[in-house]
Amino acid sequence: MYSKTVFFFLVLVSIQAYSQAPQNLIWAKDDQSFFSLSKGNILLQEPGKTESVKILAGTDLLVKGEKKPIEIKSFSLSADQNLVLILTNAKKVWRYETIGDYFVFNTQTKKLQQVGKKFPASSLQFAKFSPDEKWVAYVSGHNIYAEQLATGNIIALTKEGSKYLINGTFDWAYEEEFFCRDGFRWSPDSKSIAYWQVNATGVKSYLMINNTDANYPFAVPVEYPIAGEKPSPVKIGVVSLATQKTKWMQTPDDAVLGSYMPRMEWVPSGKELVIQHLNRKQNTSQLLLADVQTTAVKMIYKEQENTWIDIMPLWDNNYANGGWDWLADGKQFLWANESDGWRHFYIQSLQGDKPICITPGDYDVMKTARVDFKNHRLFFYASPKNATEQYLYVINWDKPGKAQLLSPENEKGTHEYMISPKGDIARHSFSNINVMPVSEWITLPNHQAMGVSNVANALVATKPANNAPEFFTVTTSDGVTMDAWMVKPKNFDASKKYPIVFYVYTEPWGQTAKNEYGTGRNFLYNGSMEEDGYIYVSMDNRGTPVPKGRAWRKSVYQKIGEVNIRDQAMGAKEIFKLPFVDTSRVAVWGWSGGGSATLNLMFQYPEIYKTGISIAGVGSQLTYDNIYQERYMGLPQEDKSVFVKGSPISYAKNLKGNLLYIHGTGDDNVHYQNAELLINELIKYGKQFSLMSYPNRTHAISEGEGTVPHLIALYTRYLRQNCPPGAR
Repeated sequence: MYSKTVFFFLVLVSIQAYSQAPQNLIWAKDDQSFFSLSKGNILLQEPGKTESVKILAGTDLLVKGEKKPIEIKSFSLSADQNLVLILTNAKKVWRYETIGDYFVFNTQTKKLQQVGKKFPASSLQFAKFSPDEKWVAYVSGHNIYAEQLATGNIIALTKEGSKYLINGTFDWAYEEEFFCRDGFRWSPDSKSIAYWQVNATGVKSYLMINNTDANYPFAVPVEYPIAGEKPSPVKIGVVSLATQKTKWMQTPDDAVLGSYMPRMEWVPSGKELVIQHLNRKQNTSQLLLADVQTTAVKMIYKEQENTWIDIMPLWDNNYANGGWDWLADGKQFLWANESDGWRHFYIQSLQGDKPICITPGDYDVMKTARVDFKNHRLFFYASPKNATEQYLYVINWDKPGKAQLLSPENEKGTHEYMISPKGDIARHSFSNINVMPVSEWITLPNHQAMGVSNVANALVATKPANNAPEFFTVTTSDGVTMDAWMVKPKNFDASKKYPIVFYVYTEPWGQTAKNEYGTGRNFLYNGSMEEDGYIYVSMDNRGTPVPKGRAWRKSVYQKIGEVNIRDQAMGAKEIFKLPFVDTSRVAVWGWSGGGSATLNLMFQYPEIYKTGISIAGVGSQLTYDNIYQERYMGLPQEDKSVFVKGSPISYAKNLKGNLLYIHGTGDDNVHYQNAELLINELIKYGKQFSLMSYPNRTHAISEGEGTVPHLIALYTRYLRQNCPPGAR
C-alpha cells in the first residue's frame, strides 16, 4: 500500500516474537527467560537481569574456508529450542530482506550445517523447522523443498515453479497489500506441507526504465495488476513428503472477477485447513474449512460489509507471520470483526456457531499484544478516551465484560509490550511527545517494574520543551472533529503572524496525530522549523485508521480524494481563525498517500494552500494496484467515476500556487507513470511547477550515494523560498 512509506523514517514496528518466526527475541519454554541476539551472539537471560548465558557464540559460526563467522540477520528455534535456524546474507525482495542463506546450529553438539547448499547463494526464503525437528523446508526459485537434517537429502515438493507460477510465496500485490510473504505451512505431524500457488501468467507487467546501470537503457518488468485488472488466481494445495503429490483444495473463485485467499493455517488436528476467502471487492469474507484428504471445503463463517473488510494482520501480527489463535480444544479460535460498529475480538468455532464477543464495549481493539491460552486471557491495546494514545488491557474470555486497564493511567502516551506466553512478565516500552522511547521489565497484571522503573523515572526527569507539540481537536463546519497537533515557533509571540506548514497523510493506512516520540518532527527539514519560525500542524481526518469506530474509518468508501481532502481543507480553515496564523504563507506536504493528498489539496483548494511539496504521490487512482485501490473505491468496471473524482490529475487545471513534485523513476509501488500523467495535465493547462526526478530510486527515495541529503536540501530550500519562515 502506498501509505506505508510515509512512516519509513519514523516508525519502529514491534512484532510479538515466537519460536517459528525469525525474530531477535524469543521466549524460552520455561516462559521465564528469553533468547536474544546481541553483538553476533545468541543469549539466554531472565527479564530484569543483566547476567546471561551464551547459547551460541558468534565465533561458533565459522564456515570452513572462511575467515569471518557468518552474520546472523535473524534466527528461529526448533520446538525443543536446541536447534537454531539462522538467516544470513539476506537480500531484499520488494520491501524486506526475505531471501538469503540458511544455516542450522545445534547448541548441544555445536555442529553448524548449511541447508540448501546446492542452490545459488542467497536464494532461499522462509526456511523453517518441521514440528518433529527432522526437516527444514524452504522456497528457492519459486519451488518448495524439504531437506532432511540427518542426511542432507533434499526433496523437491513442487517442480513447475517459475516467475509466473509461484509456489510457497507470493506476487507483488499479495505481499504489499495482504502482508503475504511466507506461503507454506508444515502439518502438525510433519508429513506434509500446505501452500499457496499464485498463477501470475495473466498479470500485465509495468515496465520501468533503468537509464543508469548500463550504457544501453533496459526495461525492468514488474508483474503489477492495476485497478480494474483481474487478480492472479490462487490455489491452496497440500503436498505429501512421502509421495511429492499435491492435493488441491476445492476453494471457490469467481471466473470473471477473481477473488483472494490471504490467510491459511492448519487446524490443530492436522486433518483440515482453515482458509480466509475474500471476494474481489473485499466486502465479503468467508472462513472455509478444507478437508485435506477429500479436498472438500465448507464455510463456517461469513462476514459482509457495505464498504470493505479489513484484514487480520492490521491488529494481530501472528497472522502476518504465520499463526492462528487457537483455543485449547483446537476447535475454536479468536477472530475479529466490526459487526457492532467497533473492532472487537470473537470466539469462532469450527462448527460455524455464532461468534461470541469477548471484548464488548464502545471502543476499538487497536491490536493484540498476547493470547494467554492457559489462563484464557487476551491482552490487547485500546484507548477509549483518547485516540492519539495506546494502552494495554486484558480480558478473560470465560468472563467477557469490562476489560481491565493494565497500563498506568498517569503515563499518558503510547505503550508497547512484549508479553511472555503465560502473561505474567513483559518488556514494557513507552514514549510520548516529550519522552524518548524507554523500556523496562515488568510483572503483570500489577504492572510493577522489576527493579528500577525506567519509564517512571523518564517521566519525572523529562521537562516538556517550550515548543513541544500541543494536541488539540478541530471541529469543522461539517461537524467533523479531528485530532491534531501543533508545534509553535520558538519564542512564540501571539501578537505576530507566522507561516503554517501542514503535514498530511489522510488515507486508511496512516495516523499522524499520535502521542509518541517523533510526532511533530519533520525528518525532511534541514534545521529547526521551530527556530526558523514555522507553525507545524497535522490532523487525522475521517478515513484514517484511528480507534474511533467503523463509521469513522469507512466513511471514505468510494470517496478517497474527496471526503478526506475536504476534512483537511475545512480543518485548515478553522485553524486559520487563530490570530497568529499568516494565511498568505500556507504550505502542505506529504509522502506517498500524503503526496497524493498534497496534490489534491493544492488543486481542489488553491485558495487555501499556497505551496505544496508532493513526494511519490499517486496522480491517477486508476494506475495503482487492484487490491488496495479496489478495496476502498470499488471496481472501475462498475463505477469508474469515483476513481476519476478522487484523482489529483482531475483537478490539475486549478493549480495556482507553488508546487514541487518529487518522484523516483524506479518506484515499483507508485510508478513514475503517475508523474508523467500529472506533468501532461499541468502542461496542458499551462501550469508552471517544479519537478525533481530521482533516477532509478524506489518509493523510499533512499538508494544511492547522497540521495537522502540531497532530498532534504531540496525540500528545505523549496519550502524556505516559497513559504518564507519567521514572524511578521
